[in-house]
Amino acid sequence: MMKDNKLKEVASVFFKMGCFAFGGPAVHISLMEAEIVRKRKWITHDHFLDLVGATNLIPGPNSTEMTMHCGHERAGKAGLFIAGIAFIFPAIIITGVLAWFYSTYGDLPVVAPFLEGIKPAVLAIILAAVIKLGKKAIKSTEHIVLAIAVIVICLLGVSEVLAMIGVGILGMLYKLVLNKSKNDTKSSFFGLLLFGAPSIVLKLTSINVFFTFLKVGALLYGSGMVLFAYLDAELVAKGWLTQQQLIDAVAVGQFTPGPVLSTATFVGYQLTGLGGAIAATTGIFLPSFLFVLLLNPIIPKMRKSVVFGYFLDAVNVAAVAVIVAVLLTMSKVTLVDWNSILIAILAVIVVFKMKKVSVIWVIIGGALLGYLIK
Repeated sequence: MMKDNKLKEVASVFFKMGCFAFGGPAVHISLMEAEIVRKRKWITHDHFLDLVGATNLIPGPNSTEMTMHCGHERAGKAGLFIAGIAFIFPAIIITGVLAWFYSTYGDLPVVAPFLEGIKPAVLAIILAAVIKLGKKAIKSTEHIVLAIAVIVICLLGVSEVLAMIGVGILGMLYKLVLNKSKNDTKSSFFGLLLFGAPSIVLKLTSINVFFTFLKVGALLYGSGMVLFAYLDAELVAKGWLTQQQLIDAVAVGQFTPGPVLSTATFVGYQLTGLGGAIAATTGIFLPSFLFVLLLNPIIPKMRKSVVFGYFLDAVNVAAVAVIVAVLLTMSKVTLVDWNSILIAILAVIVVFKMKKVSVIWVIIGGALLGYLIK
């Protein structure tokens, strides 16, 4: 009975989060830090940071994979699957409805006024998470130097994954040389299954769609623009989709809540209808569940290892630095007029001064203000 209650709690928390998680991975991570770590205390800040750092090194939608980690921490393997599905579900339904609307009417409904209010509001949520996680991750002057280096190279356009791996290795080697440590060098490794390209048959079917998106989900690193490049090569180049349809699909993934990979639902529907939507969605998210299932038990073992403990410390610093880089980039493109600046200031006041107010209400309030101002 206790386990059933935990599963219900996991489903409720992540379904609610999935309904309001606008703004991309940095926002999703910040929402989880506020809801799972600070409010519900399912995980310590230190372990949450380890999960964030390690998850950033595997393919797939990292913030969605973090929901799976959090679900696993609360309710075991069943919690892993329940958390991931609950978080993805709202985005899939909303995207599916928009896909039908688009197919039927050839256009998308206007949501810009709401997004204009959400974007500055979530800056405050990210800032709060950066401060909390930064206090735990940055433990020395060397960590400060690493963080600044990662922020700079990310702002210059270097891949976040490459930056994190490089900093992790650099931090590990520095500590080993500094301490002349010959302690534990035993480590755990895990294999990632890479799916080969499916054979192309003459007739496009939901099975083709499933395997195409399975490959994308198993190999994808990076942002929505990286997803665009993958799908352009897999779909547009083969004549399955037009360039404009792909642009509209990625736009839908950007302005709906939850993971941007819900774009797959929209694309799948355009290709072969409801069956294609189900096949594409299942294909692109399935590898993430498998990766997290493999990775989750390994992270505590890495932390116990002296060598990999140093690696995780550096990667955790880099993970916080990446979020800072995202925050700076988002601020530059968001805070462009008095409307957005006003909403951001109000959000900061609520997040930092009214700590009992859920961050979900900050997002709702931002959306309403954006609509009313417009």
